[in-house]
Amino acid sequence: MAEISNDATPSSESPATFSGENVAESESESFDSSKLRKTKPGIKRLMLTLTLFFSLILGLPFLLKSVEIYRSPLPFKEMDSLSSVIESEQSLFPCRFQVVFLGFDDLNNAEDLGSSIADQMRSIAGRDQACGSCGKNFSVSVSMELENGGCVQSQGWERTCSWQCGALKDFSSDENWKDDNLVDEWLDKALFRSQRCLGYSEKVYSVVLAKRNEEVRAVVGKHRHGWIVGNIAEAEAVEQVAEMFVNVFINGRKKEGSIHGEFMPVGADGRVVLSFSLLNAEPHDWVYDWDFQKVHELLFTPIVEALAPIAEISIESQILYHTPKSFVSPWDEQRGTYIYDTKDLPFFVGGEMAAWVMWGEMWVARWVDVVSTGYIPSAKECPLSLQLPHGDISVTNGFISPLWGGITVWNPSSCPRHSESERHSMQTIPYKDMVNIAEIFLGQLRQLFGLTSESRYAGLSGRFDILTSERGFTEWELDLLSRQHTCFNLQSCGNTLRSLSKLVQSLPRMIITDEIGKQVEYSLKEAKLAQSNASHGVYENSAVSSREARSLAEDAFYHPSIMSVSYYSYEHCFAVYSPFFLPVALHVLLATVREWKRYNQEKRKYMAWKAKKLHLE
Repeated sequence: MAEISNDATPSSESPATFSGENVAESESESFDSSKLRKTKPGIKRLMLTLTLFFSLILGLPFLLKSVEIYRSPLPFKEMDSLSSVIESEQSLFPCRFQVVFLGFDDLNNAEDLGSSIADQMRSIAGRDQACGSCGKNFSVSVSMELENGGCVQSQGWERTCSWQCGALKDFSSDENWKDDNLVDEWLDKALFRSQRCLGYSEKVYSVVLAKRNEEVRAVVGKHRHGWIVGNIAEAEAVEQVAEMFVNVFINGRKKEGSIHGEFMPVGADGRVVLSFSLLNAEPHDWVYDWDFQKVHELLFTPIVEALAPIAEISIESQILYHTPKSFVSPWDEQRGTYIYDTKDLPFFVGGEMAAWVMWGEMWVARWVDVVSTGYIPSAKECPLSLQLPHGDISVTNGFISPLWGGITVWNPSSCPRHSESERHSMQTIPYKDMVNIAEIFLGQLRQLFGLTSESRYAGLSGRFDILTSERGFTEWELDLLSRQHTCFNLQSCGNTLRSLSKLVQSLPRMIITDEIGKQVEYSLKEAKLAQSNASHGVYENSAVSSREARSLAEDAFYHPSIMSVSYYSYEHCFAVYSPFFLPVALHVLLATVREWKRYNQEKRKYMAWKAKKLHLE
């Protein structure tokens, strides 16, 4: 190099130019592309990657929103609380009882007599307090009218609501007390004041004891009172009065106070359809029609009105032809009739007859709750009679099937002989026979509601004669049904709401519409109203509110939207969506991280080159 430098010809370029060339040569020799770069890194790739990444992040809420299940808020705590309260605290209605003694001059202490009757009532009721009864939530008032005109009354009730002494002064003859219907109407007028004056429309059950020189006779009227007439001692009077209050007015002549579920023909929506069908077994023998409209207006319309607080009842009728029996009835020579017994009943309930009746109802697309069927046998098996298990012939010639309805067989008067004119002409069942059939149907309906139609009740303290009402149900029987159905409806409502609460909470992705939320809210409101009415002794209103509460709870539980789609857990949804969204999201995330690292690396190389350049200059 010394030689080259010495032999070299002096350059004609300036010293400054020579210096710049040396610097450039020095830079080029020291530039490392793996650590330095001369240009500023672009952000185009980074912006595209970040745009894709943030688009995925911003789109995630929309994705979650698109698969979100709408759930109207439900008051789970109130739903569970209602069920717990109904189970732990049975609905016990407050009951007021009133006893009136007429002509018992040897008695003068009304307070002690009232205490004795109350103690006897508790002894009869026992510890097993059925839902819908009074339990120990009752009060007894005693009034005594003496022959000298004096009047002794126990304390506790308002004077304006107690028995008005002298109300029966014009009804004192022995002949009047022998006419039960007359006594019933007179007592209803005399007791009207105490029955209506109490607050919250509470019901008062009364028993009037009239001392007469005759055999003791106890009668239960059509309203909310009964009477005992005769020469009766104090101890016997206490026993009979207490038994009439507990076993008749409260428990409806049944040992148990609660109504059995299988004897409740009221649907979950509070509706009952009474379907009356007339079946002509063989139209070639005879064809019978019935004037059902007339019987409906005279007999069944009052029943529908009387049972309105318990159920919304609608009535329909139909006539069917060609409905022969599927079995042969043997002839009983001694009784002069064809016989069918309990072994043949499946034909009427679960066999061809049930199919005929229900087939006729399917045309109107309506589920029948209670079916009452009149069956007219063919001429070759007429008359047809039901033989009871103990061997006797049934008086009504009919029977009932729980939760289905009743059957009665009507034999034409021309049976077994019939003329040719009867063979081809349409005949109408005589009105008298039609009334008898309707009364049998009414008795079967009473049995379906858990009531008996017997006119006498044999109690432990004696026999009680029971008067029947033209409406089919007496006032105290309607009170009994209202209390029992209120209790049953509240229990059913509480169980349904509790099941709905458990179901909804166990399925977080179940759809709960606003309509379901409103139904649950209104059901709780009606249930609380029914409990309030029950605590104040308002039987009819409590029955209506409890029926509405049960209907709303059932509508909410069986709402069509609940089972409109399949419900899956979050784990299932993750397993379904992750095969598509997880790989895409993972690739976008890795690309974003990789591009971010690359950009920072290239930026550091550029800054290093720039710093080095400034240093060299």
